[in-house]
Amino acid sequence: MIIVAKWVIILFGIFLVGVGFLMLLAPKKARAILRKAGSTPFINYAEITLRLIPAISLIVYADYSKFPLHCFYFGSFMLLTSIVLYFIPVAKHHGFSLRAADILKPLYLQLISPFSMLFGWLVIYMVI
Repeated sequence: MIIVAKWVIILFGIFLVGVGFLMLLAPKKARAILRKAGSTPFINYAEITLRLIPAISLIVYADYSKFPLHCFYFGSFMLLTSIVLYFIPVAKHHGFSLRAADILKPLYLQLISPFSMLFGWLVIYMVI
C-alpha cells in the first residue's frame, strides 16, 4: 500500500511538471483543456474522482515523506475540496472553469507555468 501511494505521488508530480510544460509551450491548448473542466457530468465526476487518488496517497504516505505535515495537510486539502466539488452542480463547476480560462490568457499561463513545474518537482522530492 505504501509503495503504491509513493508511486501515485511521483506520477502526480510528473503530471504537474507536464502541465507546467503544456502551459509554457502550448498555452492555448492548456486553456482549451481548462474550458472543458466540468463540462459534462462524466468529465466532472471523472476529474474529481481522479483528484482523490493522489489526495489519498498523500495522506497514506505522509508519515514516510520528507515533510509529513505538509504532505498530510496537502492531501487532506485535496481530499476535502474534492468532496465539496462532488456537491457543486456540474454547471456551476463548468462556469467557474470558463471564467478562469477567460482570466488566464495564454501569456499568463506561460508566466505561471514555472510554478506548476516547481511544485511538481517538490511533490516528487517530498517522497523520494
